[in-house]
Amino acid sequence: MKRIVQSYFFVESCREVALNAYLLRFVAPEIASIALPGQFVNILTSVTGEGPLLRRPFSIARIDGSSIEILFNVIGKGTSLLSQKTSGSQIDVIGPLGKSFRIDDKYDVACVVAGGIGVAPFPFLTNCLLEKNKHVETFVGFRNSTQVFVDHLQNVHIATDDGSTGFHGNVIQLFESTLNKLHSLKIKIFSCGPTVMLKALIEFAKQNNISCELSLEEHMACGVGICQGCPVKRTNGNSAYALVCKDGPIFDSREIIL
Repeated sequence: MKRIVQSYFFVESCREVALNAYLLRFVAPEIASIALPGQFVNILTSVTGEGPLLRRPFSIARIDGSSIEILFNVIGKGTSLLSQKTSGSQIDVIGPLGKSFRIDDKYDVACVVAGGIGVAPFPFLTNCLLEKNKHVETFVGFRNSTQVFVDHLQNVHIATDDGSTGFHGNVIQLFESTLNKLHSLKIKIFSCGPTVMLKALIEFAKQNNISCELSLEEHMACGVGICQGCPVKRTNGNSAYALVCKDGPIFDSREIIL
């Protein structure tokens, strides 16, 4: 049975690393020792009761020894409270949750394709891929240069909607324009980002017969499948819907409909 830890952990630091994007680091050896790339933690953003009652899910962005990092945008009261955490403050965390990326498949190149804050799970994944001696090419898209954050990624290609940094266009266009350089190699795509981006990538992977795994972003109340609040439609299977928190957040692109 999969081990899940719930405890209070001490924050080491929280800093703004790009416009409205924060990197929070906390010490959680019990989680760090068993977490796999693609899994997430569920955090109660206020431990005093003076804030949102529901937990917030965050991809594990990076593990450094006994410390865990998460990357998030401030989009509401919960994430606003989290961004204000200082060294020594405590957070209530459950994790690791969900399923992980499958990195042991047979492929020559791992192509990471991320949009905006969808870059969050990929420093952790990249490190694990490199430990497996996989070649990694990373394609990341942002609205403009103020939002760019690419620390701990490998062979990074950047696209911005306004052309202020890197390729002028979206990340799917950037990926397509570069793919011909990899035509003789077997690739596997690992992706996370806005739904519109993932829809385009699902179709692209299907047309080009490329293996593709997606990390889905979804509101999750419980994080363990009890509340049934994060359904995604399946293409087939025993049930019409899967739960992002329990059956994902990692899915083969051929198994779901967005």
